[in-house]
Amino acid sequence: MSPNVRNIIIWVLRILIAGLFAFASFMKLSGQPMMVQEFSVVGLGDWFRIFTGIVEIVGAAAVLYPVTTAWGALLLLCVDVGAFIAQVTRIHQDWTHTIVIGAVIASLLFLTRSTIQNRLGGRMGRG
Repeated sequence: MSPNVRNIIIWVLRILIAGLFAFASFMKLSGQPMMVQEFSVVGLGDWFRIFTGIVEIVGAAAVLYPVTTAWGALLLLCVDVGAFIAQVTRIHQDWTHTIVIGAVIASLLFLTRSTIQNRLGGRMGRG
């Protein structure tokens, strides 16, 4: 893949993921009834909804900044895994979207993995 095509794909994924999680964060932090109800089903209280919203906005911002894209993607993948677990075990609604979102985040993480590899001194192997 040419570097230009790779950069375009990375930027499209950055914007898509950042937009999705910024919107999700807004929904949580503004106290939308659907989010309040969903988090009450999870059983961890409003503090967890607010915490999740903050983590999502931090991850969305990190994804947009090229130096921290991979770290932001890793953070948001953790949020997505948590959402999957909550959907399957407590909320019992559609969980397919969490897998699709996770795949998109994993794609961005794969394309920007060199940032993490460089930070860890190349111990993750070459790719």
